[in-house]
Amino acid sequence: QVQLVESGGGLVQAGGSLRLSCAASGRTFSSYAMGWFRQAPGKDREFVTAINWSGSNTEYADSVKGRFTISRDNAKNTVYLQMNSLKPEDTAVYYCAVGWGRQPRTYSYWGQGTQVTVSS
Repeated sequence: QVQLVESGGGLVQAGGSLRLSCAASGRTFSSYAMGWFRQAPGKDREFVTAINWSGSNTEYADSVKGRFTISRDNAKNTVYLQMNSLKPEDTAVYYCAVGWGRQPRTYSYWGQGTQVTVSS
């Protein structure tokens, strides 16, 4: 069993930045690939980014490429999402999850989510 806790969400103006954190329980965190998804009201959960176990391989949705950066610190059992140049359309609940790929069904454990609101 893996427990994930996201933090760092909040309200920010367009053009601003936020850094989300996802703290994971368990001694085998360094063996997991991790991803971030987001879900806006009335929309499906969508892939944002993913990182492999070592941090050597990452994937990004086209909508965030060049603005968001995923990273991880295996010593702290934490994965991060640095979000720059935020836009109102980035407003959503952001979830971290254990797994790899662009589809939610390929992820096995999910956090409770953290709200990100970008005002125009």
